[in-house]
Amino acid sequence: MKSATLLLLGLFVSAVSAFGGFTPVAHRQTATKPSTLTMRARFCDLLGKRPNRQARVVTFSHTRNKKVQHVNLQNKRYYSDNLKRNVRLRLSTKGIKTVNKYGSIDAAAKAKGVDISKF
Repeated sequence: MKSATLLLLGLFVSAVSAFGGFTPVAHRQTATKPSTLTMRARFCDLLGKRPNRQARVVTFSHTRNKKVQHVNLQNKRYYSDNLKRNVRLRLSTKGIKTVNKYGSIDAAAKAKGVDISKF
């Protein structure tokens, strides 16, 4: 009887250790620096285009549902001759065409009255 009890006790201990018993895990502490990412509104940095929140979708049964038409934003990097560095902007596709039309980001920003030194 004693050997059966010891056998059952050994079986129980091995089952507990195998199926979810306490298993110590060493966690490494890593120093995390604060994130430099900030949430920004979805609008063009050059032209100021914003999402159209007045749009509606009209179904076949003429039910009108509200819809947001977002601006087609692209992350672009231009070299500024005035600042002597690269400038990262979120531009709409029309804003990209505007920069191409004026020839440089400096000329386009001057024409549209935008200060690109903060980007």
